[in-house]
Amino acid sequence: MNGIGTATPTARYTKADCWEAFQNSEWFLRLDARARAVTRTVLERDNGIESRRLSLGSLAEVFQIDPDTLHQRFIASAPVLAAQAGERALDDAQVNAREIDAIIVSTCTGYLCPGLSGYVIETLGLRTGVQAIDLVGQGCAAALPNMRLGSALLASEQCQHVLSICVEVSSAAMYLDNDPGVLVSACLFGDGAGAAVLSQTAGPRRRRIAWKDSESLIDPTTRNALMFEQRQGMLRNILTRAVPTLAAEYAHRVLAAVLRRGNLSNSQISTWIMHAGGRDVLLALERRLGLEASDFRYSAAMLREYGNLSSAFVYFVLQAALADGAPGGWWWLSSFGAGFSCHGALLEVA
Repeated sequence: MNGIGTATPTARYTKADCWEAFQNSEWFLRLDARARAVTRTVLERDNGIESRRLSLGSLAEVFQIDPDTLHQRFIASAPVLAAQAGERALDDAQVNAREIDAIIVSTCTGYLCPGLSGYVIETLGLRTGVQAIDLVGQGCAAALPNMRLGSALLASEQCQHVLSICVEVSSAAMYLDNDPGVLVSACLFGDGAGAAVLSQTAGPRRRRIAWKDSESLIDPTTRNALMFEQRQGMLRNILTRAVPTLAAEYAHRVLAAVLRRGNLSNSQISTWIMHAGGRDVLLALERRLGLEASDFRYSAAMLREYGNLSSAFVYFVLQAALADGAPGGWWWLSSFGAGFSCHGALLEVA
């Protein structure tokens, strides 16, 4: 992994901003008293999130919820964010856009045909002969399958450089009703994109990040715990109370499998690059993995500033750890989400 790049919309909204906008919207009276109470609790308590970046001119726009408006929001924002993150990753890796042999783009918050990869190819000036792969439907977990596919392309020796991108415009998947899971989702997710340049050989950057081993776990029997459904032509997020426990259990099983193969232990992992999901998910991970809150400091910091960025989140955490000069050695990178799915990768950082 030679370079990392991230991108978010410029507009930053705090929890207080969101609560005020909700109170001033027509939805405040359209939802029942219990729904208003749930929303207030989430936005006024310490839920691990202080602010989010959203692709909106004002928070009033978030309450314009119809299929055409949401699709236009996605098509206006997703290609821009994806290209910005990709360009920054290329700059960080000191790799020219024309050197990219394959591009992999993941998203779950909107649909385009032709896919997002074509927009990024056009904006960044990639070669027209580049392998372009669009992945959809993997939710918050998508970063690791994306990178694992990139690693396979490198191992096949078909590619020298692969551009990996995850982009989510969660404000284009907005849905409101009286269901507590729907309301919590509306208060957790932000917009953003992350990118990485994956290469056959280490580049000139100061630190070398090598993908050493990985593991995946997908349990379709728990699919209904966390998923999108289509309702009235829009994406409606299903988020249940089981998610923190499921995320922690599956993250533990994936980690244990890789550590066992490498004859390693938790104590030998120097840096944890974890998808956060939310504060309750981080607490469940801390308990199940037997770790301290400080072990997830980078995940917690990104969650507090940006909210849950879905598939793009782990790129932000990885970037934060690198920027902070986190100690080298074994790093653990893990994402989980819809499916219910969990993925993990053992990285060697020098």
